[in-house]
Amino acid sequence: MEVAGPWTEVFEGSERKEKSGVAETLLGSSTLTLAPLVADSPCVRRSQPIFITSSRYDQQGVESFSSSVPSIPNPFPELCSPSTSPVLIGSFPPPSSEKHLIKVYGEDSYSKSVWVSRRATARDVCHMLVQTAHCSDQENWALLELHPTLGLERCLEDHEVVLEVQATWSLKGDTRLIFCKNYAKYEFFRKPVLFFPESMISDSADVSKGMTSSELIQNLLRSGTCPEIQGFLHVKEPSRKAWKKVYFFLRRSGLYCSTKGSSKEPRHLQYVADLEDLNVYTVVNSRKLYGAPADFTFCIKPSRNPVRVQDLKILCAENEQTRTCWTSAFRLFKYGKQLQCNYQLSKAAPRSLEGTKLTDGKASLVAMDFSGKAGGRVIQNPTEAQNAEREEGQAWRRREALRCSLPNLNSGARPSSIHKIQPWFHGGVSRREAQRLIEKQGLVDGMFLIRESQQHGQCFVLSLCYQLKTKHYLVIPCEDGGRKYFTMDDGLTLFIDLLQLVEFHQINKGILPVCLKHPCVCVAL
Repeated sequence: MEVAGPWTEVFEGSERKEKSGVAETLLGSSTLTLAPLVADSPCVRRSQPIFITSSRYDQQGVESFSSSVPSIPNPFPELCSPSTSPVLIGSFPPPSSEKHLIKVYGEDSYSKSVWVSRRATARDVCHMLVQTAHCSDQENWALLELHPTLGLERCLEDHEVVLEVQATWSLKGDTRLIFCKNYAKYEFFRKPVLFFPESMISDSADVSKGMTSSELIQNLLRSGTCPEIQGFLHVKEPSRKAWKKVYFFLRRSGLYCSTKGSSKEPRHLQYVADLEDLNVYTVVNSRKLYGAPADFTFCIKPSRNPVRVQDLKILCAENEQTRTCWTSAFRLFKYGKQLQCNYQLSKAAPRSLEGTKLTDGKASLVAMDFSGKAGGRVIQNPTEAQNAEREEGQAWRRREALRCSLPNLNSGARPSSIHKIQPWFHGGVSRREAQRLIEKQGLVDGMFLIRESQQHGQCFVLSLCYQLKTKHYLVIPCEDGGRKYFTMDDGLTLFIDLLQLVEFHQINKGILPVCLKHPCVCVAL
């Protein structure tokens, strides 16, 4: 038999005997096997799997094998978190870091991710977004907590910690934060009589202590406390579509309802909820979602639990003033002096960002003055630069408006479109959407926007808020002396464009009940 390779013959059953000093080989019946030729060496064991520790050094303090492999960051962290999650979980820094990434949406449905500290408040996040979005002022900005599916929204208080609020959200929900204007956050401190009518202030002796309704309202301005509120509300019965009209009392100790009309006797009062653990939300589209008898709906829910339909206490008021009174009273009873402090801080905040340096690498414009004989100079004073910008813009606008208002001798002539770049112009939004925008940014006197009329061609509509109601005024184009103008009073007062109309009514009321004060803007991050 021929075998390739170095092999030796081994006969099983043979043994070497050395008893008599003579080597004698015994060949018995044996079998022939083949074994590889191996040099004399220690016994070799099969290879075993090597355990690689997760840390840089192993138990003996020696640098492990895995330390030679560098860590590769994930270039697409947003793909590692749920698509509907408001927080980019895959983009979080290591647990030891104090920074967290949150996502904030603008009113154009686009979002911006910002790094915030663990204890960052809503005021801190708003100031950060004001600078990154280059907003014109730092006042009246807010973060809106929005639950689109349930139609709930509320404005976060300035002192609330954003990460603690997000911790109560469901990861499977569509909850998000919206960066927007809110002029009505502290409006009840400025006009308490409008927000707390005397008919809703309780005359309970243990609360008023002999004070009249006017004195209670004045006390609100001084101390931030709120008088007891009472009135009828429609309440949605649990697990049913029916609504029931019930008399409610809001006191410092909690929310109560009367089981017998409007009786205040203790035996007729039923405890409803504790204010310390509640958040109050405004309900949007409540007629369609919950079958509410009116659009002035709000709800309360436990602040520490995720939003569930069975936990909501949905209430409906008769009008907007009543709803605003109840929601404002809930806030004042829950936070008290803290809201007073927030109000003082908001008044002390700077109204503009003059002199702020941009650090995001974007180019900025430089104000120049070419009026002198020595050539142009850079205007260093921010106030002078702002005045020069305003004067130049107004001069250009007048030239453009006069050119467009000339007799239409050329078929290619078109009206002035300077209004399209103004923050208060909202294009062809509907009447209902205009009311919704004004309501979301605060029902304060003088809040306004201009939109295209959907019923009258080439006309516009001025939507204005006054006494918690939105009024609409038609702006009609007309001609006088061969030139085109706009008017709201049948030609008595003419304006060369919509911008001049707004500027005039910011100083003069004209036919309006109040001057134009706060433009309803759409924030884009």
